[in-house]
Amino acid sequence: MRSFLVYGLIAAFAVLLDQVVKEWVEIDMAMYQQVDLLPFFSLFRTNNTGIAFSMFSTLGAPALVALTLGVVALVLYLSWRTAPHQTAARLGFALIIGGAIGNLIDRVTLGHVIDYFLFHTPTWSFAVFNLADAFITIGAGLVVLQEVLDWRRDKGTVKTASDQDS
Repeated sequence: MRSFLVYGLIAAFAVLLDQVVKEWVEIDMAMYQQVDLLPFFSLFRTNNTGIAFSMFSTLGAPALVALTLGVVALVLYLSWRTAPHQTAARLGFALIIGGAIGNLIDRVTLGHVIDYFLFHTPTWSFAVFNLADAFITIGAGLVVLQEVLDWRRDKGTVKTASDQDS
C-alpha cells in the first residue's frame, strides 16, 4: 500500500508541475505567441479543444471530460493489478494519471487545454502539446518498456527451464 502512496505523490507532482507551467504560459504569453528557445524548439501558446492532435474536438468539453475520467479509471484499475516488481509500469501509470488529470483540470475550468511546446524546422512542425501530454506519452512508453522487459525475462525463464529438460 505504501508504494501506491509514492506513485500517488508522483501523479500529484505531475499535476502540480503541469498546472504551474500552464498558469505561467497563460499569464506571460499572448495567444499564438512564439518564443524560440532552440532552432528546432519553441514555446507557442495555443488552445486545444480536442485531445491529442486535436482529435475529437467536435465532441465538446463534457464528452471529453467523461472520456478522460473513463481513461483515468481504466489506468487506475490497471495500476492496481500491476505486480509490485513492475516499477516502470507503475511509474508510467502514475505519469499517465497525472497528465490526464492536468489536462482534465484545464478542460473543466477553461473548456480547452493550454498547449505550448512546439518542435519545428523551417519546413515542418510537430503538433503543439503541453507537459501533461509529455507525461502521458512518457508514461505510456514506460508501460510498454515494462511489458518488453517482462516478456524478455519470461522468455529467458522458459528457455532456461526447457534447456534443463534436455
